[in-house]
Amino acid sequence: MLDTKIPDFTLPATSGQTFSLAAQAGKTVVIYFYPKDSTPGCTTEGQQFRDLHPQLTAANAVVLGVSRDSLKSHENFKAKQSFPFELGSDADEAVCQRFGVIKEKMMYGKLCRGIERSTFVIDGKGVLRREWRGVKVPGHAQEVLDFVNTL
Repeated sequence: MLDTKIPDFTLPATSGQTFSLAAQAGKTVVIYFYPKDSTPGCTTEGQQFRDLHPQLTAANAVVLGVSRDSLKSHENFKAKQSFPFELGSDADEAVCQRFGVIKEKMMYGKLCRGIERSTFVIDGKGVLRREWRGVKVPGHAQEVLDFVNTL
């Protein structure tokens, strides 16, 4: 997938928005996939993107968080954490499948299907320039910002 053009997609998002990749032409797009709203790792990851949002915006980047949670859950999560970016709801997993982030994982000793924490950076021409899979949260948002600043 790296260095290939990502086909357009749309997702219902918070704030009554519909996120469209094509509508972001000319901007760097940071899409981070996370397992579940309001869980410890996902909250910390979102907070780190929130805290770096001014620098990401200054670098002409748009951030979108994506999980399978409902828009209602997303709205609550976004409001509680004061996220300045939108959260996309991928309830049917179409976008998750496109990016290959649905995995079999172990949770509490049981095998289950879920989102593998992953981040993708797409340049202003819609080309995938970087991907991180199996993300460890500490320092990740800063690593993404550092990469965005090289584009």
